[in-house]
Amino acid sequence: MQACLFCCPICGGSLTMEKSRLLCENGHSFDRARQGYTHLLPPNRMHSKDPGDTKEMVLSRRSFLESGAYDLFARRLCELVWEFCSPMPSPFLLDAGCGEGYYTGRMEAFLREKGLSPRIAGFDISKSAVRAAAGKYKACQFAVASAFAVPVASQSVDCLTNVFAPIVPSECERVVKPGGVMILAVPGPRHLYGLKEILYEEPYENEYRDTEYPGFSLLRREPVEGRLLLDDPQQIQNLFAMTPYYWKTPESGSRRLAQTQQLETEIRFDFLIYQRK
Repeated sequence: MQACLFCCPICGGSLTMEKSRLLCENGHSFDRARQGYTHLLPPNRMHSKDPGDTKEMVLSRRSFLESGAYDLFARRLCELVWEFCSPMPSPFLLDAGCGEGYYTGRMEAFLREKGLSPRIAGFDISKSAVRAAAGKYKACQFAVASAFAVPVASQSVDCLTNVFAPIVPSECERVVKPGGVMILAVPGPRHLYGLKEILYEEPYENEYRDTEYPGFSLLRREPVEGRLLLDDPQQIQNLFAMTPYYWKTPESGSRRLAQTQQLETEIRFDFLIYQRK
């Protein structure tokens, strides 16, 4: 039986991975979906029937990312993970808020090409996203789970990554082992500013700050930037659908974007690299 990287969300016990279920040492059992993922978000911790990104948003995100538009960010993230994981033959990497698995899958393939045997898991609160991730990236383990109760053993993670997803600092501190790293991707000050010039009457820059997290030391901030030119209206809409602006744009801004045939904008991710004390 394959070793499971997750733990029981009810009692915290270890899980054994079987063909159709995950079995807890204390008798708790969780069915595995046909795509290979497991739902580890107990009903009493769900704030809605189907939380997180919808199926349509997941499809938009996958289409945009697989076009290569953010390849420079994925490549640098893989290099940073390799920098810290290269001394370990089989590092445990956890992708928090993994979405449809684009970055998770890229990191797994990169580390394997470098000769490592990585153990990689990803979780997201969106069942649609996790289903898509598990269906494509078979070498990684995926689960539906909440950042408020990460179903991973304490001090077990060598490298935790998070790309634009919410984090719960206390859970990050709990799961990352001493000496391990946490790599957060946050938007740079003028990331997608050209998009916001269309959406808003008064576009704004993103906040720039170095945030301290309990139990971690900030090693460095590493910016990665470029320019993006989109001349496919559908890809412009796909980009919009995977941003937080999708939820808070006034109708007038959405109409302007729907009429946009070409979008040129600055893009910038800042990778914040922390080490667990």
